[in-house]
Amino acid sequence: MDHFDVIIVGAGLSGIGTARQLQDKCPGKTFAILEGRQTLGGTWDLFRYPGIRSDSDMYTMGYDSKPWLEPKAIADGSSILAYVKDAAKERGLERHIHFDHHVDSAAWSSAEARWAITTRRPQSGGEGQFTCNMLLMCSGYYRYSAGHCPQFAGESEFKGAVVHPQRWPDTLDYVGKRVVIIGSGATAMTLVPALAKTAAKVTMLQRSPTYVVSLPAKDAIAGVLRRILPESLAYRLVRWKNILFQRYVYQQTRINPDKVKQKLLSMIRKQLGADYDVETHFTPRYAPWDQRLCLVPDGDLFQAIRSGKAEVVTDEIETFTHAGIRLKSGGQISADIIVTATGLELEWLGGARFSRDGTPIDFSTTFSYKGMMFSDVPNLVYTLGYINASWTLRSELVAEFACRVINQLSATGTQQCTPRLRPGEQGMTPHPMIGDFSPGYMQRALHLFPRQGDHDPWRNTQNYLLDRKIIREASLSDGVLTFTAATAGAVGAERTTRSAA
Repeated sequence: MDHFDVIIVGAGLSGIGTARQLQDKCPGKTFAILEGRQTLGGTWDLFRYPGIRSDSDMYTMGYDSKPWLEPKAIADGSSILAYVKDAAKERGLERHIHFDHHVDSAAWSSAEARWAITTRRPQSGGEGQFTCNMLLMCSGYYRYSAGHCPQFAGESEFKGAVVHPQRWPDTLDYVGKRVVIIGSGATAMTLVPALAKTAAKVTMLQRSPTYVVSLPAKDAIAGVLRRILPESLAYRLVRWKNILFQRYVYQQTRINPDKVKQKLLSMIRKQLGADYDVETHFTPRYAPWDQRLCLVPDGDLFQAIRSGKAEVVTDEIETFTHAGIRLKSGGQISADIIVTATGLELEWLGGARFSRDGTPIDFSTTFSYKGMMFSDVPNLVYTLGYINASWTLRSELVAEFACRVINQLSATGTQQCTPRLRPGEQGMTPHPMIGDFSPGYMQRALHLFPRQGDHDPWRNTQNYLLDRKIIREASLSDGVLTFTAATAGAVGAERTTRSAA
């Protein structure tokens, strides 16, 4: 059984970024990265469908310590994967990664102040055993094994291919074919222009519309700054420009939702012309940023529609037929290929089972400490990014926090860090871990997540500027984090450290 000071679960964007910070801020600590697949990259290696790209700019989705140097700010999946791999390679992180180790369970022992981790080896068979003092979960929040696949009437009758973007076949030939994409999210809007280049016709079939915004794939200001400033300074300035712009836009959707809605719709009308039925196909029933805005670089979706190679149909499916789809309105859509871009399935902590001193942990009954740790659960930090900004902005704050906790344990001679509700907080009103966000994939699984409270430090703010203060700058001696020794009576012997972190 291998022991490490720290184990990071997941070798994707979050896991590699966390390992880089661990090297910088906790240089004396041993660590390993457990990755269930046989390669690093996470999302950016798993998803292979045509046109896959970021829905955030890479100046905010990239690492603070590694400038994004490619010309396109809205990058394709292969470029992002190359960036993550290079970030790992330049720090020698590959030698720390244990591939083909999917974490099945993690058991905490208060007597030993360590996690015992059991992994399953999907490719080679068998299992692995590891122990660590601090466990950092960077496994994301959706199920890698399968996406959301609702059952459609008559599906077995269809004579063509039915594929889900999360499992896109390398051999799928869509050249000259009629393709129907079911869905209206970022994946569908990425697929439409990519497939329309060579398919005979692409139809995006949606039950209801999504807000769409078109932005240039290249950041013109970034291009100017990179020509006149050192790369690292130019990157930092563009990063902050985009952070502040994203925050401003999101705040406006909360303050003036109708004004933002009309602005977004006017931009679409300008792209598609006065005769296009924007009301039916691009006017959602919810307010902007109640769900994520879909980013369309250089208006490529609208170009495909204007060319006649792509269309949007807003209707509901009655049944699949042998030749396509029959709609509830009575219409028919012919298809050779149907793509079910119907969303993701969320999975809490990678689907692993957790226990504390022999008792299973039900995270849905815990409160989330700043969206990173959990009440009464020691030495476990979870990386959850933003839903209203780039994921990496928050994942880097979480990694910084984890390093501070690790160093505080060493400085105080303690082995356990546990968030605990203070007197009077046991009756705190619980709220969903992520509020004001209504997409189906989130609503289907939020009951599995921890709850957030009604005041700090039990809130998950989804506000980068505020999180910089309450995560990066706030003292660890807040009366909630308790640092204790490794003992079977740890709960009774716990003490709150008062020294400044």
